[in-house]
Amino acid sequence: MDNIYFYMMIALAILAVADLVVGVSNDAVNFLNSAMGSKAVSYRTLMIVASFGIGIGAIFSSGMMEIARNGIFLPEHFMFNEIMIIFMAVMITDILLLDLFNTIGLPTSTTVSIVFELLGAAVAMTLIKLSHNGDSYSAVFDYINTDKVSEIMFGILLSVVIAFSIGALVQWVARLLLSYDFEKKANWVGALFGGFALTSMTYFIFLKGIGGTSFADQTFDIFGGTTIKVFLEGQAEYIIVISFVFWTILSYAAMEFLKTNIYKLVILVGTFALALAFAGNDLVNFIGPSMAAFQAYSDFMSPAVNTLGLSASEFSMTSLGKSASTPTLFLFIAGVVMILTLWFSAKAKNVMKTEIDLSSQGDTKERFEPNFLSRTFVRLAIGVSQAASYVLPKSWEEKIDKRFEIPVIQLPRDKVHELPSFDLVRAAVNLMVAGVLIAVATSWKLPLSTTYVTFMVAMGSSLADRAWGAESAVYRVAGVLNVIGGWFFTAFSAFLAAALVAYLLNLNITVMFPILLVVALGLLIRSSISFNEKVKENKAEDRLNKTESSSVQGVIHESAKNISNVIKRGNRIYTNSINGLALQDLSLLKKNKRQVKKLSDEVDELRDNIFYFIKNLDDSSVSASNFYINILGYLQDMTQSLEYISKVSHKHVHNNHKKLKFSQIKELKEVDARFERFFENTKNAFESLSFDEIGIILGRKAEIISLVTDKIQKQVERTRSEESSPKNTTLYFGILLETKDLLTATMNLLEEYHKAHDSSVRPAQAPDKPKK
Repeated sequence: MDNIYFYMMIALAILAVADLVVGVSNDAVNFLNSAMGSKAVSYRTLMIVASFGIGIGAIFSSGMMEIARNGIFLPEHFMFNEIMIIFMAVMITDILLLDLFNTIGLPTSTTVSIVFELLGAAVAMTLIKLSHNGDSYSAVFDYINTDKVSEIMFGILLSVVIAFSIGALVQWVARLLLSYDFEKKANWVGALFGGFALTSMTYFIFLKGIGGTSFADQTFDIFGGTTIKVFLEGQAEYIIVISFVFWTILSYAAMEFLKTNIYKLVILVGTFALALAFAGNDLVNFIGPSMAAFQAYSDFMSPAVNTLGLSASEFSMTSLGKSASTPTLFLFIAGVVMILTLWFSAKAKNVMKTEIDLSSQGDTKERFEPNFLSRTFVRLAIGVSQAASYVLPKSWEEKIDKRFEIPVIQLPRDKVHELPSFDLVRAAVNLMVAGVLIAVATSWKLPLSTTYVTFMVAMGSSLADRAWGAESAVYRVAGVLNVIGGWFFTAFSAFLAAALVAYLLNLNITVMFPILLVVALGLLIRSSISFNEKVKENKAEDRLNKTESSSVQGVIHESAKNISNVIKRGNRIYTNSINGLALQDLSLLKKNKRQVKKLSDEVDELRDNIFYFIKNLDDSSVSASNFYINILGYLQDMTQSLEYISKVSHKHVHNNHKKLKFSQIKELKEVDARFERFFENTKNAFESLSFDEIGIILGRKAEIISLVTDKIQKQVERTRSEESSPKNTTLYFGILLETKDLLTATMNLLEEYHKAHDSSVRPAQAPDKPKK
């Protein structure tokens, strides 16, 4: 029986490495978001700085492992076999939960997940013990460190509100003082900002980064015989004053003589500080349970225990209640794994994209749909803003608005240049405020989640910086509410899932341990494969590109690729709809439905960009806007027809209605084959820019319309004589009529191109078409 615990230790070591990978993928957003969003430095420089912070923080993180050993439950009440079940349940649950959030791209708190997983598994084992012993379930509180759990929950909830409020306030004041022309301010202004920011970083590094590690608990004579942590806390005021004077002078000298951008320096130092604190204090979230299990196993296998002949169910885990250090080798290996994950994890970039998009100053593709709560919050904010405008004098309001005016940056048309999501001031404020809040909470011994603090500071500064305008506020607020909802889901699901896994392991650990381990690793591998396939699919898929040209001929050539793309994908969608109906293939139709939705969203995105396209036109090229608007209108008509055909085909098969008759399938296949040639010829004409071929294709319009009309007439005759299924008739007519609309929209598009290519003919206006 004892061999099972040896195998569990091997599994826990593997799970610890896997948890490091998924954990860093989720938490990297905490310290990389500000620098990535502002594009302050190159990606390589940023990663090197963050890697140094992680490496140093990991090596000094031994003391933070206590929470896994005795922070949530009281280990002296549990036996060795029960402790191993708790830690195994926690590690299996943690990996699956964090990987789920990484895959969907939402940042969550590894601190909250580990706390509630430990709590869930410990409560499950406690209830099992009490039930087995015949004790009252109310005694569960004697086994759980309820004071610590309550303190953690209260501290985390409080940190969300405070972080958002302080982040918004500091950013508003910083923008009011510096405006968007901060780089044109006198050097002493930047020096003062650098002094404040770098002082907060210094305080953060010493108090949270170093003060939170086991190294800080060592006693040195140079510090008067006290520990480094006690010395730092006692000298905090002097450290702040000396640091402010030192950093202000250094910032001024760097700006005056070395022409250094002090805001970029602040961002680099802040990134290093947060990475240091992350590794030093959050490493327990990933390997804490495995390290605690290693200590428990070492104690159980010690000669003294063997001499006593105690079994796993007889050996009490009192030893976990004592302080213990984690071997430096393990910390070094953990640091290496974290750094490698930081450099190579695609999921880390996916999580970062969510937070950066929600913080973006400019327009971005909104990932979240508005909901009742987001609309309500936006209406309330508008009401407060209007009330404030009545209170403030008009002159004050105008001066404030002027400080928040965003400068217009003219991009070169011959070069695609991606602007940063926000400027250096906001990035520096994000890092500075997050660092100070985490440091202050540490000095007051208040638990918090670094993810929650950094995310809410970023959201608060975005709000104060007017990044959430009338065009985007309802989407951004919905995104923030989704993320916060995910945090509550983390706690709830972590508790229940860990409790369930602990219960299953307790049923028969010899059988359930390998089964659950294989299931967990299988789900993890499947998730990784699915994510990689999705990434490859997105890269391989031809996306529709925004048109940058300002002349008709330029728009014709740039739009040709989009037309070819829509025709190719539309052809595939139409064929899959017919094949899915013929084969009753629900999975094909479901996939087809997603593909047409993606195509429709891309066309809508192009239409949303019309404002910027028209603003970019030369005065002599207004006719290009008419042509472009017409083209987009026809593309939308095409995608609407494809969407309808895909939707009704999926609905018919999904509802298990009668199959179409053989004659109906045969006729649809004939139409599909003719459309296949039509779409292929059209695609080739646009791909090769052979616009003269369009005239030939247009000449076959009557032939194709006649084919579809003939099939409609045949179905009318069948309906009167032999058809017995109303659903089949409705489906068949619906597909053919939409096919006719699809053909009409495509032919209208071709005619528009054919006319526009001949400069002597003015482009026709797109007729209005009722939306479906």
